Amino acid sequence: MATSGLVQADSVRIGLVVKALGIGFFEAANEGAQEAAKELGDAEVIYTGPTSTTAEGQIEVINSLIAQKVDAIAVSANDTDALVPILKKAQQRGIKVVSWDSGVAPEGRQVHLNPSSNSLIGEMNVKLADEALQATGSEKGDIAILSATPTSTNQNIWIEEMKKVLPQYPQLNLVATVYGDDLADKSYRETVGLLKSHPNLKVIVAPTSVGIVAAAQAVQDQGRIGEVFVTGLGLPSELAGHVDSGAVKSFAIWNPIDLGYAATMISYNLVKGESSDSAIGMGRIGTATLDAEGSAAMAEPFVYNASNVHAFADIF
Repeated sequence: MATSGLVQADSVRIGLVVKALGIGFFEAANEGAQEAAKELGDAEVIYTGPTSTTAEGQIEVINSLIAQKVDAIAVSANDTDALVPILKKAQQRGIKVVSWDSGVAPEGRQVHLNPSSNSLIGEMNVKLADEALQATGSEKGDIAILSATPTSTNQNIWIEEMKKVLPQYPQLNLVATVYGDDLADKSYRETVGLLKSHPNLKVIVAPTSVGIVAAAQAVQDQGRIGEVFVTGLGLPSELAGHVDSGAVKSFAIWNPIDLGYAATMISYNLVKGESSDSAIGMGRIGTATLDAEGSAAMAEPFVYNASNVHAFADIF
């Protein structure tokens, strides 16, 4: 658990709850959260989460934050519905609740911050898959999706958005969706299984920073570089080497530092009452426009490839 250091006694205390500790994406998000706390001056961020990507683990963590009487909880949810009862309890205690990255059902929070538009993320993943297919030299080919957990809110939404777009790409044939539970070893094994079960597989799309790295390593270890490409959502620092190896042609991600920063700013402004039904400030990121269910999008995904990945690899 990390905090922002010295703060005022009457500081706004925000619990930043991630899917699991030890994941690079969330470590980077915490950097942004701590940046926001420092900028605000009267805020403290408590960075915490379970050791594995389970709703049960997050419920335990949130219970602890309620006992600590934090002012706000900002959570990237492992399950859209399972966290609702405990987060309702938090709200009944006067705690402001924000979900970010992976959402909670509206009754469990006041605001949800999507890292980007869900439709844009779905479209981007399919576009990247098409580019990867072309890199294999094939006009048509099988693709598969390696997701996180079957209950992961954002993963499921992005997969549905991908399926909406796929009819526009008849050259892409989706043959399987598998789940690595955001565990490197399981994601690796699931990838090896895909490679063995689908001999015509050309592209694996992993919209998860853990899965995409594991899948790229599996493709390399199985000697399939050039035959199968991995794409999806990941971090430049973790994927630069796999771009160099040829396992990954391109991938996309928003800046997780900005995402943690924005979620913290939104939480702070909710506590301070500085928001309306349609808008809330995100500090240097700008203003979030809220829809009828209190959801907002931060920014479009950005594409990384051999031309730019090393420029960002030292940043996140």
